[in-house]
Amino acid sequence: MVPLKDNNPTQITPYVTYGLIAANVLAFIYESSLPPQALDSFFHLAAVVPRELSLSFAGVSLHQPVPEWATLITSQFLHGGLLHLAGNMLFLWIFGNNVEDKLGHAKYLLFYLACGVLASLTQWYFSQDSNIPSLGASGAIAGVMGAYILRFPKAEILGVVPLGIFFPTFRVPAYFFLGFWFLQQSFYGFASLEAPTNIGMESGGIAYWAHAGGFIFGAVLGPVLGLFSDKSPEESWYS
Repeated sequence: MVPLKDNNPTQITPYVTYGLIAANVLAFIYESSLPPQALDSFFHLAAVVPRELSLSFAGVSLHQPVPEWATLITSQFLHGGLLHLAGNMLFLWIFGNNVEDKLGHAKYLLFYLACGVLASLTQWYFSQDSNIPSLGASGAIAGVMGAYILRFPKAEILGVVPLGIFFPTFRVPAYFFLGFWFLQQSFYGFASLEAPTNIGMESGGIAYWAHAGGFIFGAVLGPVLGLFSDKSPEESWYS
């Protein structure tokens, strides 16, 4: 299922959401300019490499230009391909503006980055010895989705199901669409515990635990930062 839009208007211009999308696109353009060997080196430097992060937590200095703790942030702006980027930015475009509307610009940016860091740490916890770089905005965006489902459970989501040459559309409430997405990520996350070489980050595929973890942390942090506040966007912190 692919979301196309929601019927949830905002009261503010979501500058931070737009800025995050622009930053991800610019980072991808830079990635695309690198030859394969340089790109691989760049990913190992700026993405989260779980084994290296584990060593840094143990006090081992890796003497790299980008400290391993910093990759918890830089990795959020990297993507492994055009479809990876496009899918993440579509979800951010649809769900990010409404969460930014309720939190205000500054708190939303803090929320987004914090969800991304916590999502990466969740994935790291389940694959601490992996040498495969973990990257992408999906953990942070999962946090946005976790906040969205709490604040706007009945918002209508228009989506499409690609079925070969057919593309039937559907309309469902957000709690159904995002709830199904979360259950799917959790299921594959548990499956990856039994087959770490065939599914999930160990194969260079999808970091399901980052998605599930980001979603949960988003649902927790959103209310803490004022997701349910009655203040107007103009009264929110740096709206």
